[in-house]
Amino acid sequence: YMMYKKIIPLSLSVITILGANEIELPKINVESTTITEVSQNAQVSADLAQALSSSVPSIDMNRRSGIANDIYIRGQKRDNISIEVDGTKVCGACPNRMDPPVSHIVTNQIESVEVIEGPYDVENFGTLSGGLKISTKKPSKDLKAEANVGLGSWNYKKVGATISGGNDTVRALVTVSKESSDQYKDGDGNTIADQIDDYAAANPAAAGTKFKSQYRDMKAYTKKSAMAKIFVNIAEDQELRLSYTANRSDDVLYGNSKMDALYDDSNIYSIEYNIDNLNKIYKNLNLQYYASDVDHPMATKYRMSSNMAPMDNTNHLTTDMRGIKLKNSFDLEECKLLVGVDASQRKWDGDYYNTTTGLPIASGTLKSINDAKTENAALFARVEKSVGLFDITAGARYDSTDISNGAGLQSNSYSALSANIFASYKMNAQNRFFAGIGHAARVPDARELYFTSSTGALLGTPDLDQTKNNEIDLGYEASYDNFNFKIKTFYSMLKDYIYIQKDVATNAFQNIDAKIYGAELSASYFATDELSIDVQASYKRGKKDDALAGQNDDDLADIAPLRGKVALNYEYANKSMATLELQASDKWDNIDSDNGEQTLSGWGILNMKVKHTFNKNVELSVGVNNMLDKTYIVSNSYTDLVLITAGGTSDVMLMNEPGRYLYTNLTLRF
Repeated sequence: YMMYKKIIPLSLSVITILGANEIELPKINVESTTITEVSQNAQVSADLAQALSSSVPSIDMNRRSGIANDIYIRGQKRDNISIEVDGTKVCGACPNRMDPPVSHIVTNQIESVEVIEGPYDVENFGTLSGGLKISTKKPSKDLKAEANVGLGSWNYKKVGATISGGNDTVRALVTVSKESSDQYKDGDGNTIADQIDDYAAANPAAAGTKFKSQYRDMKAYTKKSAMAKIFVNIAEDQELRLSYTANRSDDVLYGNSKMDALYDDSNIYSIEYNIDNLNKIYKNLNLQYYASDVDHPMATKYRMSSNMAPMDNTNHLTTDMRGIKLKNSFDLEECKLLVGVDASQRKWDGDYYNTTTGLPIASGTLKSINDAKTENAALFARVEKSVGLFDITAGARYDSTDISNGAGLQSNSYSALSANIFASYKMNAQNRFFAGIGHAARVPDARELYFTSSTGALLGTPDLDQTKNNEIDLGYEASYDNFNFKIKTFYSMLKDYIYIQKDVATNAFQNIDAKIYGAELSASYFATDELSIDVQASYKRGKKDDALAGQNDDDLADIAPLRGKVALNYEYANKSMATLELQASDKWDNIDSDNGEQTLSGWGILNMKVKHTFNKNVELSVGVNNMLDKTYIVSNSYTDLVLITAGGTSDVMLMNEPGRYLYTNLTLRF
């Protein structure tokens, strides 16, 4: 009710704006990174996090499992970045990030991913420091089909198929996939279960987190997904677009967590009506209703701890997100204008119960998150304009948000005005400078406000303020026939940043002030028509303005060190390609040791891939990652995640990355 109560006055505001003929506002061109042909190139697995972290300098991966890994954009994760799929905002249900939003879409469904770097997206709720705009495949009028089969080390198997076709009135697409894998082995030959055994051997207090003997060799995951779309031409320049995506993951093992996912089921729905060319000025009207839901029970079922009744626990969480968005695009005399309204409602609920009996746990009926509800309504505008050698982008968004819960804890109302401007200057056809300044905000989520542990302790802090980001971005890009170069720098000032403090029994989340700054570089050199070199690197630092109460460390968590890659590419017949790649990371020693992070050694690995195109219908890829079978770690251990620990002064368990991994993928197109 509140969602629709708020959208009515906002809609009236939009109508007022549309009637203002004198509006002369600039043109939008937000600086971002777009990855195309994701399904063709991401053939190691369906894990989008892995594909993005190896392709975009600003993105790092957080290893949680053999699948369903999480991402950071410039050291920011969770609600500090937004994830949308074809305009649908997607959220995970697990407070411990076993099902991050990027895990609810698989790579073979994706056409492209736009990576927003900074507070420069006004269309989506909660784009504080960046986000992803994922575009999935669209149905074609011509009949097309594609099938692919993938095999890899540790009994990895993947099959997928897509078919699309139609006529001038109706176009449809269906894509399905299934994949599974045994537990991967690290460079020392240890499976996920072996890594836990090794940690427990050194820290006997963690023995309960070991797998039971009958589950030690179980698969790491099984994942099935399907997507269907129907586009109907209602009239000239008018189209109804229907979309549904289903994701089903079973028995996903999370090695250094205390629980595993019994299953993870999600659904994404979208109904969209699009009208083009209403008149000479009014170019597009787009109305979309979307919904997504996730069902996620995580449990100790496979662990030794479940032999003890009080520890035989499931935390069963569900979330659903639904919203409506109206966008209007105009071509005015010298600029383009987008205005719209956006309203959404997210519900989040979780229950603790005994996994074996299904009854409430020993402490009685207890909810991890008690019927929390986040309702948002917003008005946004975005414009773009060229002035001489300058391309200028400007955007603004006003949000009104109410958050409540079923536990009788404090409800909150928030409002925020976000705005940004971004400009690029063309020195000549080959060189340009760009700069942006932006302000954005995001509200606390239900975990940060209301989460309750299985012992009944309220870890959430109900009176948190929303987080604000003031950011400056600068960059330079050069593009020549045989050489491309881009460097970006940023300085982010975070006000009331939401941070969790280690070993705090209640109200562990708090607002702090912090800064993150850094740079990202990408370059390509084409030595010949066949031979090219790609280089990527990223560096960032994060500092709290002041250490937390009772602590001394002012380093900000989750800020990975200097990392990069160098790739040598050889293109031969029929656009076939062979690539040899070095990925490397500096030592991770700027850490928040007071809040659980550990110093990690630097590392370097070699990867090789050959993608051979026999003809337009047949393509074969063969590759090997981590050729030298190195043992290394990419993810740290900030206490924001609940991971395996023996308590006391022992370090939290960290997950090693996969060792030498061989894979092959065959794609057939018809």
